[in-house]
Amino acid sequence: MKQRTARSRRLALGALSIPLSLAVLAGCSSPTSPSPQGESADPVTGGTLIYASGDAEPTCLDPHVGGNYPQALVASQYLETLFTKDANGQIVPWLAESTKVSEDGLVRTITVRDGITFHDGTKLGAEAVKANIEHLQDPDTASSTGYLAVGKVDQIKLVDERTAELHLSTPDNALLESLSMPWTAIQSPKALEREQSANCASPVGTGPFKVDSWDRQDAVHLVRNEDYVSPAPQQGREQQGAYLDGITWRFIPEAATRYAALSSGEVDVIDNAQPDTISSAEGAGLGHLDAPRPGASNRIELNSAKAPFDDIKVREAFIRALDVNAGIDALFFGTAPRSYSLLSSVEPLGISQEALFAPDVAKAEQLLDEAGWNQRDAEGYRVKDGKRLSVSFPVSTNQSVPAEQSLFEQIQASAKKVGIEVKINLLDLSSWYGALAKHEYNLVSAPYTKVGPSVLRILYHSDSTVPAPSGYFANNAQLKDPQIDQLLTEAEQTEDEAERAEKYRKAQELILGGYYVLPLYDQQNHFLYGKDVKGMGATTAVSTPVYYDVFLDR
Repeated sequence: MKQRTARSRRLALGALSIPLSLAVLAGCSSPTSPSPQGESADPVTGGTLIYASGDAEPTCLDPHVGGNYPQALVASQYLETLFTKDANGQIVPWLAESTKVSEDGLVRTITVRDGITFHDGTKLGAEAVKANIEHLQDPDTASSTGYLAVGKVDQIKLVDERTAELHLSTPDNALLESLSMPWTAIQSPKALEREQSANCASPVGTGPFKVDSWDRQDAVHLVRNEDYVSPAPQQGREQQGAYLDGITWRFIPEAATRYAALSSGEVDVIDNAQPDTISSAEGAGLGHLDAPRPGASNRIELNSAKAPFDDIKVREAFIRALDVNAGIDALFFGTAPRSYSLLSSVEPLGISQEALFAPDVAKAEQLLDEAGWNQRDAEGYRVKDGKRLSVSFPVSTNQSVPAEQSLFEQIQASAKKVGIEVKINLLDLSSWYGALAKHEYNLVSAPYTKVGPSVLRILYHSDSTVPAPSGYFANNAQLKDPQIDQLLTEAEQTEDEAERAEKYRKAQELILGGYYVLPLYDQQNHFLYGKDVKGMGATTAVSTPVYYDVFLDR
């Protein structure tokens, strides 16, 4: 069955400034996705769920370090965030109890919940908020996603045992969105004092599972946190802890091997499911969780800082030469609707401009002629001043599934017809990051997940051409436009929702109209699960599944 669930922990909470009362929380529950054979009436306690990931194995289990999606997937089981999303997509407190902001927007006060402890017995308090933000901001942590998320926090003052004041350099209406992501999840301040290698091996959080061991190049072993206290107790739930005894988090990079293991019952859940297997899974009686990621759409960005894409005519010509829809239809079996937006379909402030991306080979040819690429070499590629019109396209084999790699090959073939040579370089994740850091690319498909439209500032503000402490920079289009910078800055500072939406609309129009980006589809986030797996459905604010309510009926 294919189901698009609400991507949140499903809290029915009120305004952020209102404390979460037990009366409110008692009525909340995490909904479940019915399995192919229907849900069991009574959850079953026990058993170890086997999860098989196709993503590259993280080099560190602490998502503060670096900050990529594979880290978020596993860390969502043992770390929790100050805030999350409710069923309506609104940001609400989670480990936090309440929050308020000053009239000038420069002081954000956060009070955390009482009665929560970390896996090492440390009590959750305001000191943990301070220690975690400082950990993210410490250059030695080498954070990227989390570092950018809390970049406007200048100082943290402890008001009392459970209350912290975050003093900001400028107003940031995206801060709570940023604090809902696993890359800013709260860890034990005592554990953060350890050497980074120790914290990478076994981060200490408050979640329903905790890290037991890590067999590198094989699996991470998680066990149930017997002392877990949910920030949102569920009415009628007989136990606080997870139903599962544990999770074995395996790494199986080959897609066909993952699916075969799921079909045979060797594993219970797989990610990075291929479009053809998603299509056939329903007939095989397997479950399917479709959870598009928030933030940016999956897209190809054109490096405008170097030739040939420093010329808008060449950028538009490249995009006009492509019939992307035909490739998506042929390769994705209806699992990836075409996007014409910079933002994910789950982001309400995204705009779509389909007309900009209509294929027009004649127009592409004309634009290339006008740009001076009006000669052809023996292989049919365009030439100017003795130089071939050639662009490099490094592709991460860990992040682009085979169907997407095939789409890129179709793009390569279409570009050749108008005389543009596209050199696709298939790289492992480390080499891919290295190529980007050295600016050895003209085209790149780089997923970026962040809650809310403020992801646009991270991706397209000129400040983001400067690397984070990890060495990663997010502005792959190398876009430096003062007008776009101003719009994105003001959009994050205003408290007027209509003004915020209008500024983001104008910024998106300028970026799309400049042909810096070729949108493709939502960042694909498909999970297939076996017949015995019940309770799948609840996810974090960044669409990573949470296994607190999941059980094995066998």
